[in-house]
Amino acid sequence: MGWGGTTQVVDKNPNTKIYDRTFDIKFSANTAQNMPWVFKPDLRGVEVRAGQDGFIAFTAENKSDKPVIGTAVYNVTPLKAGKYFYKTQCFCFDKQVLAPKQKIHMPVVFFIDPKIMEDEELDDVETITLSYTFFRNDSPELEKAMEKFYSQTPSPNKREI
Repeated sequence: MGWGGTTQVVDKNPNTKIYDRTFDIKFSANTAQNMPWVFKPDLRGVEVRAGQDGFIAFTAENKSDKPVIGTAVYNVTPLKAGKYFYKTQCFCFDKQVLAPKQKIHMPVVFFIDPKIMEDEELDDVETITLSYTFFRNDSPELEKAMEKFYSQTPSPNKREI
């Protein structure tokens, strides 16, 4: 689930050509106040070319003595780049359940649609940041984030390219 700069979701990267234009992809990870997890990207950033698959993993650790169910909300900045940022695999597609003291690595596979190069509004974009915030699945903050997402998203963000 995402808000503002919502990314796109597809089953696989259809691009057969990788282009010369590169993007510096940065990663940000946060947790809601009542979330007893440590959550962080394994790398601060990677460089990818338009059309190329990118990969990042995030680590989450449940510091509590009880199982905790979490849902990640994400966004991309600058917001105008969101429509060209596609994810083919992401922990954010499903709820995550961590047992007490459990630590896991969660992958994200993504690509930048080469159509970004045809959009003059994005000629100045060199850096794209993918941010996640994990919420407890039973928290009011998650409900508010979901309401915000659905009020700003007119249709499901899975689409054909």
